[in-house]
Amino acid sequence: MNRRFVITESQIHQKNFTVFAEYDADNRLMAVSCEEKGKQSILGNIYIARVRDVVENLNAAFLDIGAGITCYYSLEDFKNPIFTHRTSTKKKLCQGDEIVVQVIKDAVKTKFPVVTTNLSFTGNYVVLTTANHKLGVSGKLSDEVRKTYKEQFASCDLSEYGLIIRTAAKDASPEELLAEYKALREELIQLRSTCIHKTCYQCLRQSEPFYVQELRKRSIDRAEDTDEIITDMAEIGKRLQQYGFPVRFYQDASYPLDRLYPVASGIADALKERVWLKSGANLIISPTEAMTVIDVNSGKNTASKTKRENILRINIEAAKEIARQFRLRNISGICIIDFINMKAKEDTSRLMQEFRSFLKSDPVSVQLVDITRLGLVEVTRKKEKRSLYEQIYDIRS
Repeated sequence: MNRRFVITESQIHQKNFTVFAEYDADNRLMAVSCEEKGKQSILGNIYIARVRDVVENLNAAFLDIGAGITCYYSLEDFKNPIFTHRTSTKKKLCQGDEIVVQVIKDAVKTKFPVVTTNLSFTGNYVVLTTANHKLGVSGKLSDEVRKTYKEQFASCDLSEYGLIIRTAAKDASPEELLAEYKALREELIQLRSTCIHKTCYQCLRQSEPFYVQELRKRSIDRAEDTDEIITDMAEIGKRLQQYGFPVRFYQDASYPLDRLYPVASGIADALKERVWLKSGANLIISPTEAMTVIDVNSGKNTASKTKRENILRINIEAAKEIARQFRLRNISGICIIDFINMKAKEDTSRLMQEFRSFLKSDPVSVQLVDITRLGLVEVTRKKEKRSLYEQIYDIRS
């Protein structure tokens, strides 16, 4: 069994959460996402929004989607927009215009939710998008599979939407792919034809449950049965089956699932500032308003190896754990890492090579940028949703 995905209910800081947790083959908690009961995220929802203000010097606009929620919209995303009402055609966007948007980023602290007019309809195997009208195939698929899919969908009319074949398509038959593509296309056509008859602020499409979104990011291996999805929540189990995910329903009342997989204690550890490594070294993870700063300390490590070998070994161990902590805490934006100083260039090169390999398993886009003149390592990780800390403490504004 390569990975195990656990979906359960857990009480954290006297609040009830639905928790999605990913464990590796060694039963280590690799990633976690939470949603407080009764507080579903608007991430992925599609609304008819009204333009409140256009700010030319920002090349952006602020849109209202109802319920007192204002969103940020970059005019760089102005591709193939769907209007339900226009006050003028002289400008791209005017105050009072009503337009169909999709929420692509949650509100965090003082920042508004971010919306786009580039709509995406995601399935298990394909994504239909209104942004780029072309066919794309995941680069993680083999050249032979990529060629097959390009030939299969070459005759599709992509004049009104784009199509992306996802990595998970490697497990699907051509018939499954085609059926999902047609279903998503019909959903998009239906939305386009009916939205002009809807009222402003109406939610045209509810996003999938957050745990479904998390599973779809991870390309569940159905063919080899190497991944397992387990839940003790009957309703969630049924929904996962409806989405085509193989799920095992846990029913041992004598030993609850959240004890078998202690997600609450795992989350508690992920909220701590200090992370201990097996070698006795440790990480200090300090989130700030502008960036996250991570310091690597030798700590209790008293290995008898030569100093140079020991420092390199600690740094590589730290790099592997930092890659895990990025996912576990959902750290995003700019990250600055202060590894233990190494004088030999070949050691620094080896560390960066190892670090890049550790980061490749992250389903979120992450880039190891460079090393500064002061020896600090710069990393950026795409912001898709709130950090684990913000999810638990409901930090939005």
